[in-house]
Amino acid sequence: MYIFIPILIAALVWFLIWFDIRNRKLVRKNSELAATLASKEKDTSDRENTIKREALVQAKEEINAEREKLNEDIREHRQEISRTESKLAQREDDLENKIQQVTDKEHVLNKKQDELIEKEDYLAEMIERQIKELERTAGMSAEEARNILLEQIRNALKKAEQQLIREHEARIKEAANEKSKEILCTVMQRCAIDQVVESTVSVVNLPSDDMKGRIIGREGRNIRTLETATGVDLIIDDTPEAVVLSCFDPIKREVAKLTLEKLIVDGRIHPVRIEDMVEKAREEIEEKIRREGENAAVDMGVVNLHKELIKTLGRLYYRTSYGQNVLQHSVEVGHLAGMIAAEVGANVKVAKRAGLLHDIGKAVDQSQEGTHIELGVELARRFGEREEVIHAIEAHHDDITANSIEAVLVKLADTISAGRPGSRRDTLEIYIKRLKKLEEIASSYEGIKQSFAVQAGREVRIIVQPEMFDDQASAKLARDIVKRIEDELDYPGQIRVTVVREIRTTEVAK
Repeated sequence: MYIFIPILIAALVWFLIWFDIRNRKLVRKNSELAATLASKEKDTSDRENTIKREALVQAKEEINAEREKLNEDIREHRQEISRTESKLAQREDDLENKIQQVTDKEHVLNKKQDELIEKEDYLAEMIERQIKELERTAGMSAEEARNILLEQIRNALKKAEQQLIREHEARIKEAANEKSKEILCTVMQRCAIDQVVESTVSVVNLPSDDMKGRIIGREGRNIRTLETATGVDLIIDDTPEAVVLSCFDPIKREVAKLTLEKLIVDGRIHPVRIEDMVEKAREEIEEKIRREGENAAVDMGVVNLHKELIKTLGRLYYRTSYGQNVLQHSVEVGHLAGMIAAEVGANVKVAKRAGLLHDIGKAVDQSQEGTHIELGVELARRFGEREEVIHAIEAHHDDITANSIEAVLVKLADTISAGRPGSRRDTLEIYIKRLKKLEEIASSYEGIKQSFAVQAGREVRIIVQPEMFDDQASAKLARDIVKRIEDELDYPGQIRVTVVREIRTTEVAK
């Protein structure tokens, strides 16, 4: 145990010596490290100071440069301001000079104005003296002379105006007449439909006179059955090989004619056979009516027409007006209205449709109350026709005023179709009455020497007393007579009124 004590003491001494040595080394190292750090800090501080000094020097140089530049700009601005001030001073001097010149001119103008005022006063005084002298010489006041002059000017202007109106009216009428003649001639040449003149009787040819007895039958049974079934009067007289059928209803007359022709061909004529043949004839006529209506619509290019309207239209095939076939007349009116509409730029489809349907009321006017216009409007409205078509139907005889170009064209086409030569049959009595009425209207005015209806009633020529009519009065007379003719007469086509004012001077040499 005593052995370990020295060892322990020696170890402790060795440890203390080692620890002291180590501490000394650490102190030395720390001193060296501190010295190194102090040296680095010193170097860093020196570099920072050097950089700061360089930056400061550079900043001072930049500031000096900016200051120099700013001073240069200030000098330039001062120079510019100085130049501007010089210019303004020069302009001010110029303005003062101009103001002075204007002032001088104003003084001169004021002086001249005063002189003009003095001259005006002098002239006004002179004019007043002259007016008084003129009034004294003329024996009238200035106001009276002014009124006379104005009246003369007014009369001269009125005459010039009337002359100008006449010239323009003549020019417009000439141009309109030429254009209308061209259009109407073109469409009438393109539309040439044959007119069929019919009557209220039909004639059925017989193979022999023996057939008359068979038609009459025993005790007249056959003829009574035929007349009862068809509603047509059979006239069997001495006319060789012919039987006359008389009836105002053309469809009934056509049914009777077809029935009689079938009976003659068949040869079996008795009441039962007659009734069967009448029924078959009616069916054939109804089919023909439908077919004629369809053909008319197809010919006109009218589509979407109600089937009842087509059937009613076909009935016009057996309807006549003044001897003119109404269906052919309607087709012609449709063609004419459509062609004129194409010439003047109107609606061609509406014009054709309205022209075709304008007289459709005539198909039912014999069995229903009302005029053919009222019935036609009712039919067209009932079967869904457009308002412009209905309006044209209603206006084609001036029952109402036409307010569309298509309605006017339908009215015009209807007049052309009905009024051209050969289209209708007119009796001599009606023709003579119309001529007399024309002459009576023309002669009813004061100052008329003579009046003549010429060109088959298409023109009235009136010779007036020249001392009672001047040019304006003659034109007014012609317009008044035209208005009375339009109001009081029914006539196809148009009637021209010509007023003749003639002055003759005659001397005899002896």
